[in-house]
Amino acid sequence: MLGQILGPKRSSSSFDASFSAINDEIGVTHHSPTQVLKNFGEIRFLKIELPTGELGIEDGILLKWRADFGSTLDNCMILGASSVIQSNSVKNHENSVDEDNGNIPESFYTNGGLKLRVVWTISSLIAASARHYLLQPIINEHKSLDRLVLSDADGQGVLCMNREQLEELRVTPLSASSASKRTLVPALNMRLWYAPELDLPDGTVLKGATLVAIRPSESKKEVCDASWLSDAFEEPFGTVAKMLIKRRTYCLEMNSF
Repeated sequence: MLGQILGPKRSSSSFDASFSAINDEIGVTHHSPTQVLKNFGEIRFLKIELPTGELGIEDGILLKWRADFGSTLDNCMILGASSVIQSNSVKNHENSVDEDNGNIPESFYTNGGLKLRVVWTISSLIAASARHYLLQPIINEHKSLDRLVLSDADGQGVLCMNREQLEELRVTPLSASSASKRTLVPALNMRLWYAPELDLPDGTVLKGATLVAIRPSESKKEVCDASWLSDAFEEPFGTVAKMLIKRRTYCLEMNSF
């Protein structure tokens, strides 16, 4: 596994390393990336892939997240659906967006729909902040890094850090949660979009489709930036995000945890 990709120590202006494991905190094996990377002198771009996602998701549920970090959370996008139905017929997806005027039905609040989305949000943020916490030793030891991506083979979540964010973490150490080995999540402003049913152009139907956009309360950046939200996910999920942000926006807040 990891041992098979190890090579002699080297210096390079550009190096792309992918790993299928991190450490025992997220559920892996004998070699941590910190141990493996000591064999390389200079790394510009590093992609680490976990063998599985951290979230225990029931069959049929769609849940994906993308988070950007500096010394703390910069932003996070979460896309979910309670079920995904494959259809043979292509439907007019514009009608599915407008037929209920984008409003969230009253049943969403009474049948546990909102509570479930809050659980999805908290679970995704905990997974992202745990990944961020574990990356700190790598970031401190490899100052040549320009970009760092931590994903998983299940396609659940992606954590990204660019050069500026990496430098920020080196200058401003992260605040750790007292409860567990993860970065403290700051107070948050959130925007939520929901559709009881969303018909995609290829005929796929998402039940209970939900998009949540998150930024720290102290951030000066706009939470509802359409380009930021629609670019967060690969297709067809980017299309799902674009369809959802046409609907009515609901504002939520969350305390630091």
